[in-house]
Amino acid sequence: MEIKPTAEQIEAFRNDGAFLFKNCLTKEQLEACYEAFKWNVANPGPFNFRALEGTKLQTHIDNANPKAKEKLDQLMLTLPFGKIFQELWGSEHVWYYAEEVFAKEGGKSGRGPWHQDTSVMPLTGKHWGNAWISFQSVPKKNSLEIIRGSRNGIQYDGASFSNADDPTDPVYDDGTLPRLPHIDKDLEKDPNSWDVMSWAVEPGDVLFLHPHSLHGGAGVDEDFPTRHTLVFRFFGDDATFRCLPESSERYARNGALFKEEMAKLNDGDPFRSPIFQQLV
Repeated sequence: MEIKPTAEQIEAFRNDGAFLFKNCLTKEQLEACYEAFKWNVANPGPFNFRALEGTKLQTHIDNANPKAKEKLDQLMLTLPFGKIFQELWGSEHVWYYAEEVFAKEGGKSGRGPWHQDTSVMPLTGKHWGNAWISFQSVPKKNSLEIIRGSRNGIQYDGASFSNADDPTDPVYDDGTLPRLPHIDKDLEKDPNSWDVMSWAVEPGDVLFLHPHSLHGGAGVDEDFPTRHTLVFRFFGDDATFRCLPESSERYARNGALFKEEMAKLNDGDPFRSPIFQQLV
């Protein structure tokens, strides 16, 4: 049976930037994704790092592990995301970009800084999307939070993820992009200062998110000590290459991932490369 998003979900993705798709994955699909997650954690790639080790914000993150690519390309053929994103975007084609792995354990990893993925990824366009799959029952207070409508808003500087005392610490800090607002401080002063979306998530649910959306949070604590999340990224016809600022050695122009492929693209080119598997 083919799963499709409703008209309300399509509108939410395009306008709000995110929505929760309940019971999106079957038990078998979820188990296959969890096996892929565990394999990835046991076989980390070159972009694996444990951010802010020893602080309340520490977390294990891995991106685009080349050792996992063949396995994940095969897995993608068994999952419903190609058709779902085709409907969400209204795109003729859908490509799979890569995965991201989050392992927060021991109840010691606090809120992740607010950020936009597009601040450190050389891409732009309406046809981008992330599918967040969590393997535990996640209470709303520990779930990912998204600022409603920010997917259509300002492009901010990135969050460095290196300063536990200042979550707005910038990646570039060269005047190219405005510094991130301190959303948590704003919300402490006025809970209505930002329109925050979040949901309690059960295994099998998938959170769909546009990567330009401001998002953060998703911490663990004593009541909810472990969160394992696998994120898949996708793009469609309206996806273009965007040169990043040159002031960060890690992200200059091409970003940190697929640098060889990104170096072949010019600003404004369609975001295409044979390395990315076409699903639709």
